[in-house]
Amino acid sequence: DGRDATPSVGIIDSQSVKTAENGGPRGYDAGKKIKGRKRHIATDTLGHVVAAVVHPADVQDRDGAPLVATRIRSLFPWLRHLIGDGGYAGEKLRSALAELGRWTIEIVKRSDRAEGFVVLPKRWIVERSFAWLRRCRRLTKDVEATISSSHAWLMIAHIRRVLRKINQTAF
Repeated sequence: DGRDATPSVGIIDSQSVKTAENGGPRGYDAGKKIKGRKRHIATDTLGHVVAAVVHPADVQDRDGAPLVATRIRSLFPWLRHLIGDGGYAGEKLRSALAELGRWTIEIVKRSDRAEGFVVLPKRWIVERSFAWLRRCRRLTKDVEATISSSHAWLMIAHIRRVLRKINQTAF
């Protein structure tokens, strides 16, 4: 069908979500003004989740990206190029990725002259994946007591979406 089964590019982004008062690790994302957890995902060019990491929201994007890259490395050893937003810019992330192997990261920024909403090349793919995941009511607020449980529900929501997509195209 013309699709490449081996992704060579990953699009990375994070999403901060509020947590319930169940306890468990959480932090404060000052940029989004949210107390809760942050979900870091990397998708392939079709929007399928390649790797995901959940951690307290006070972890910066450039600090969470190496955690995602480590997961990608074990699952998809051929994927070594990431595309991210301005939150992933800087030498700190580049040196952290260099310690993990030969990685490249491409930063796609919004133009300073742009006004209102602008679709950014490749970045819209990961944003669409977050929108698909948000359709699962269980993910609108993180109600899990543990990070591993939160990660599991994120992956279950993604698997459910992929299975629905396969079921629709099978008939």
